[in-house]
Amino acid sequence: QLQASGGGLVQAGGSLRLSCADSGRTFRSYVMGWFRQAPGKDREFVSAISRSGVTTYYADSVKGRFTISRDNAKNTVYLQMNTLKPEDTAVYYCAAHRGSGSYYYDVHYGNWGQGTQVTVSS
Repeated sequence: QLQASGGGLVQAGGSLRLSCADSGRTFRSYVMGWFRQAPGKDREFVSAISRSGVTTYYADSVKGRFTISRDNAKNTVYLQMNTLKPEDTAVYYCAAHRGSGSYYYDVHYGNWGQGTQVTVSS
């Protein structure tokens, strides 16, 4: 069971750090991803991280501003978001990759956690 937290209301240019904790015992076996969904829009890829944490992937829209990381000892994946923009406003979700398929598409992920709302004011 994945549980995302850390969302909130922040002004443009500010920062937030999201966390996603896994209560299971196989967290380190999965590539983990963050996705977001804005009102009226499809869910979109934000970032993903390999099992070891060595390799990371980012959407072009967040590259250079967001940093994904993980702590396998704590069964937690993080998303550090800096220089936030109003267009980053969305519900942010974490999920575990199923093991096959692209890391960039949500259909290849499962075990979705409850999202956390991020609102960036201008």
